[in-house]
Amino acid sequence: MKIMSIIASGLLAMAMFQSCGSGKPEHMAESFSASTNIQGKEYPKINRDLSVTFRVIAPDANTVELDLCNKIYPMSQINDELWEVISDPQVPGFHYYFIIIDGVRVSDPSSRLFYGCGLMASGIEIPEAGVDFYLEMWTGPYKIIDIEGLWLEKAGFAAAAEVHRIGDFYYYAGTWSDHSDLIEQVPRRYNVPHNQTYLLRSDNPEGPYTSFAIEPGYDYQPRDWDCIDGTLYEENGKIYMIFVHEWTQLIDGTMDYIELAPDLSYTVSRKPVTMFRASEAPWSMEMNSIGEATFGLKMPGWVTDGPQMFKTQTGKLGMLWSSWGKERYVQGIAYSESGTIAGPWVQEEEAFLSNNSGHGMLFRTFEGKLIFLVHHAEEHGPRKPQYWNVDDSGDKLVLGSQINI
Repeated sequence: MKIMSIIASGLLAMAMFQSCGSGKPEHMAESFSASTNIQGKEYPKINRDLSVTFRVIAPDANTVELDLCNKIYPMSQINDELWEVISDPQVPGFHYYFIIIDGVRVSDPSSRLFYGCGLMASGIEIPEAGVDFYLEMWTGPYKIIDIEGLWLEKAGFAAAAEVHRIGDFYYYAGTWSDHSDLIEQVPRRYNVPHNQTYLLRSDNPEGPYTSFAIEPGYDYQPRDWDCIDGTLYEENGKIYMIFVHEWTQLIDGTMDYIELAPDLSYTVSRKPVTMFRASEAPWSMEMNSIGEATFGLKMPGWVTDGPQMFKTQTGKLGMLWSSWGKERYVQGIAYSESGTIAGPWVQEEEAFLSNNSGHGMLFRTFEGKLIFLVHHAEEHGPRKPQYWNVDDSGDKLVLGSQINI
């Protein structure tokens, strides 16, 4: 049985996005509601200079602040219950943010929630000149999944989505997060939600993808684990799910795998196998040690993110994965000494790519050329895709030149 990865980690979608130019949109109204607001909510409002006006109802609060792009803005009380602030002009693109009420970080009830690095956060899309929602030659969007009646509906969307072709079917692996269902409450750290990578199936790459698990809403990972970024890997006729056991629960995040049934409808064993911990990588750094506060939460932790398995032309088995390092988000690689999923897994001494880049994937063009595609952000600006040439002819992946698109 052979797995063909079609889409990995939402990055193919990034590859289809074309970011053109910079600066504020032409002919823009004086201010308008952000496209990322919950339907019917007027604020946040984007102003003509790309500053943003935020309003929050907090009648009993003593202090209210905005945490946007690692800058804290004190909000002013404009009546008995309403608080307001206008931010600095923002870089075009997508930005996470939090509201801080009497020292406690909360999501903005007027914003849709977005998932990243194991947390749900408010987010705002700042438009860019000459760009229609960052898309060119694009139709849709189209609904390709059907999760009606499953707990997945509560999450609203899937993060780190992938599509794999296995045999006669296409399998959609996505991470869903239900924050109404807490599996653990860690004092002075984080309320851990029900996070799971769930599988859907279709006989067509365009869907619809529906549940086929042995029971509706089946947990492919242990129910009391905080798990994200699941991917699929085949070895000796067996299919495995490789996934992240989150740092938010463990402090030192791990990469784990579990064997699936031949039809992928359940797991053969309920006990996952740990492949490695984030801190084992020499280049990985604890977040507080580098002054990093993930979405405003100053919690100690070593992060595991975004696994993708690959083999070089010599048959060497490796894994792309990400964490934090000297240059913030970092792309790393680990290799299996045994050439199998069982490892042991040995981390490279140096990161594969630093410069605030990570959660990458490998794909081949229609001409057969191998390309490395990765999330990248300049300072605290929006994440955009970067493309790199890579050489897999030897025992290890070698990063080549950046491709300018």
